[in-house]
Amino acid sequence: MADISQAGAALAADAPASGAGRTAAHASAEEARPPRGRKWVGYIAFLPFLLVIVGYELLPLAQLVLDSLIGKESGAFGLENFIKVFTTPLYQQSIINSVWISLVSAVVGIVVSFLAARFAYESSERVRNAFTMVLNMMSNFSGVPLAFAFMILMGNSGVLTILGEQWGIPFLADFDLYTGEGLLVLYIYFQIPLATLLLLPAFSGIKKSWREAAIILQASPLDYWFRIVIPNLMPSILGTLSVLFSNALAAYATAFAVVMNNYALLPLQITSKFKGDVQIDAATGGALAVVLIILMVVCTLINNYFTKRASKGREII
Repeated sequence: MADISQAGAALAADAPASGAGRTAAHASAEEARPPRGRKWVGYIAFLPFLLVIVGYELLPLAQLVLDSLIGKESGAFGLENFIKVFTTPLYQQSIINSVWISLVSAVVGIVVSFLAARFAYESSERVRNAFTMVLNMMSNFSGVPLAFAFMILMGNSGVLTILGEQWGIPFLADFDLYTGEGLLVLYIYFQIPLATLLLLPAFSGIKKSWREAAIILQASPLDYWFRIVIPNLMPSILGTLSVLFSNALAAYATAFAVVMNNYALLPLQITSKFKGDVQIDAATGGALAVVLIILMVVCTLINNYFTKRASKGREII
């Protein structure tokens, strides 16, 4: 009996201590949790950004889709405007020209920028910094200033055009800036600096051990680049290619400054429907804008698919 009473007293003495321990642990956990007021502060800080997204992106996009689904002539809800877009030769040619210029400029831009990024990667740090500074300046030189510069250089009375006529250089003498080929040269010019800046971080992830392993295995420089480096850089290359395509597809200022509405391009046709000299055609303009958005979304989805396939089983940089 004495033993039982002593054990009971010991348990009674331990109970308050363990209860106090649980209380202290609970109090420390409560202190570790952020106060509810801080969460509301975060939500309030996020509210202006959310309002900008809703007011300047989601609501205009919803209005655009709504305008594209309401027929201009009938006023009925349907696909009348999209049928008009895909059956009118002018709009068909606008879509074809935009996709063609965007695709060719993106491919040429990615090839040239890959060589430029490789040059910067293999150069000294001083040359690389100077090269990056020039790229930053060139990437901001676009739009109307770029169009004006090309008019001075390669317009009908441009400096290079006159020199081409005097020196007998057919490419410069016969070059017409105000056509699709002229726009293609312009687009390639402003694609290269952007693509090079996007590829430079990927080149910084190339490991020296890859070259050492290639040398040990007696691989040629072409084998090293085409079987080791480029496959590992492929996710970055495809991502940059998608950015270039979308960038060219939606470009407006440069094309308008050069050809205005004298060349069939999708962004120019969209703008003419909302800022026409005769009347505003929001229905057709909305359908054209939705087609442009769909093209960009499809391009992004295709790029994501091939990027996943390229990065599968490889080291992602």
